[in-house]
Amino acid sequence: MTDLSALPADFLFGAATAAYQIEGAVDADGRAPSIWDTFSHTPGRVAGGDTGDTACDHYRRWPEDVALMGSLGLDAYRFSIAWPRVVPLADGRVNQAGLDFYDRLVDGLLAAGIEPFPTLYHWDLPQAQQDRGGWPVRSTAERFAEYAAAVGERLGDRVTHWATLNEPLCSAWIGHLEGTMAPGLTDLTAAVRASCHLHLAHGLAVRALRATAPGARIGIVNNLSPIEPATDAPADLAAAVRADGHVNRWWLDPVLGRGYPADMRAEYGVDLPLRDGDLELIAAPLDWLGLNYYFRQIVADDPHGPAPRFRQLPGPNPRHTAMPWEVHAPGLEELLVRLAHDYGVRRIFVTENGSAYPDTVAPDGAVHDPERADYLQEHLAACARAAARGAAPAGYFAWSLLDNFEWAYGYDKRFGLVHVDYPTQRRTVKTSGRRYAELIATRRTGAGRSG
Repeated sequence: MTDLSALPADFLFGAATAAYQIEGAVDADGRAPSIWDTFSHTPGRVAGGDTGDTACDHYRRWPEDVALMGSLGLDAYRFSIAWPRVVPLADGRVNQAGLDFYDRLVDGLLAAGIEPFPTLYHWDLPQAQQDRGGWPVRSTAERFAEYAAAVGERLGDRVTHWATLNEPLCSAWIGHLEGTMAPGLTDLTAAVRASCHLHLAHGLAVRALRATAPGARIGIVNNLSPIEPATDAPADLAAAVRADGHVNRWWLDPVLGRGYPADMRAEYGVDLPLRDGDLELIAAPLDWLGLNYYFRQIVADDPHGPAPRFRQLPGPNPRHTAMPWEVHAPGLEELLVRLAHDYGVRRIFVTENGSAYPDTVAPDGAVHDPERADYLQEHLAACARAAARGAAPAGYFAWSLLDNFEWAYGYDKRFGLVHVDYPTQRRTVKTSGRRYAELIATRRTGAGRSG
């Protein structure tokens, strides 16, 4: 069994999901469409023509899913709240029926001894807000703060840990620059403006949550990658600096009080839509930082490509997931150490880490996924190594609790600790889920924890 003794005694073991990926019930109880409803229903956008209309039917089956979490021994559950359930339209009216669902979920988690870790935004912008300009316009950030206040007022008496945004890089760069996620734009100016307004939304939401939920411990979740040049050639070394700016520094520096990196502002060549006081709002003090890690990036110069002028090459490790992403657990250790030592972050949660494989149900009804089980152990071992170097994470959330709608990949890619048979919605704990439960139980016993 993996040695996790270097991890803190109060280390939290959890799993993560996102609303549009699991909830289904897209028109139930007053929910209105999000940009992902629109995107997934646009022909050619999602593999297989898949949508999140039903997904894992978690909206109706959540008690079964909470029971599954309990059977795994999870300490915490990271989920997202669907903005279009809570404030469906652009008029700002709060849909109490939407909040009721999360009220029930939080109570169910607490009754099971599982700490709720809600994220306010995991990419499902209400389509009504997109119709008014979406993230490239400032008013979206202001509406987000109003939504955050409504959620904080309703759940803040029971929820302690909050994340404002999940992976704003994906919302801005992949959704507005690369065009392979909602809303599907390919516009550098729109992408840069969206990035700033996402950060502003974060800062405004921090202020709103502190006002409505005084005991809140607030963070933001970024997906980060170690960057390595493909060669020692000066052009590739410079490309690696740009890639680090695009993937990491642009998303860390502003929220940690360093402002936007000057080299990347020059690279993008887009005037930032900032007003006096915005940088201070964006850098509102945080209680923790979330790190999502999946792969490192090996990059080469792309002198004729669009900003930021680099291309990603396949990693040299022969082990790859079905995405196909290189399996490279040392990258997680490297990022944890960088956040702690270079940025001075005192409390870090690994808020997502996981792997997709082509899982199948065996004749005996079991789902054997030894590659994912090994992946889990290797990355938890990386957390322990980081802890031994003075960069101890406070917890780890496996992605994902359930197989689910994997965005533009549809239902073809399975990340879950629990297999979902989509036609029947039958849940089956995989080998990796059982291994995770064993690790949790062993660690809890060894650390002298009960529960």
